[in-house]
Amino acid sequence: MKISVLTRLLDLISPRACIVCGRRLTVSDDAICSACNLHLPRTGYQSDTVGNAMAQVFWGSIKLERAAALFYYEPHAGTSRIIHAMKYGNRPDVAMAMGRMAAAEYLPCGFFEGIDTIVPVPLSRRRERQRGYNQSEWIARGIAGATGIALETAAVRRTQFKGSQTTLNRWERQENVKDLFEPADGGHLAGRHVLLVDDITTTGATLIACAKAMAGIKGLRCSIMTLGFAKS
Repeated sequence: MKISVLTRLLDLISPRACIVCGRRLTVSDDAICSACNLHLPRTGYQSDTVGNAMAQVFWGSIKLERAAALFYYEPHAGTSRIIHAMKYGNRPDVAMAMGRMAAAEYLPCGFFEGIDTIVPVPLSRRRERQRGYNQSEWIARGIAGATGIALETAAVRRTQFKGSQTTLNRWERQENVKDLFEPADGGHLAGRHVLLVDDITTTGATLIACAKAMAGIKGLRCSIMTLGFAKS
């Protein structure tokens, strides 16, 4: 990656810190330092995008072409600091940087082949106003920028916010997101292969509900990509 003179100057004036360990980033680092990047607990799911543990979460609920996450998520670990910064730390830049990183690692294995459109899981209007942005959209922007695949933010909308999923169990999460999404302006996606993007997969309830909301679009095929996957 070519580093511009302006980028180097800005980095001297306002040094950036690694979102995981807090150490100063070099000009070639993006969001996390090289040491934390090296120790990121990657899933390796790009080698099996159909039968991996994350894909199995969706078996029997929705039909998927492929599914993968960049890293394993654990509460109170380094990966949780990445997710927390994106969701609650006013850091859409971190979300975009991690999206670029994930896309760069998954491009060589052909994960994005045949995908026509990237659709981020939407937030409710109230939650997006509170946060100021949708972290899933910024992850998707990073992926779109790295792959050249079109980004679509109007295909599905969230009808309401029913509260955080954080403290809910698997069955409570499914009930909490029931009828939470509805198709908006997705007719032009007929016959296309869509990549649903979110920050983390836990029970998969939110992603399943979002995919089901688009299920009525004729000929639509769906894949899923998240940054984190929380193993049960």
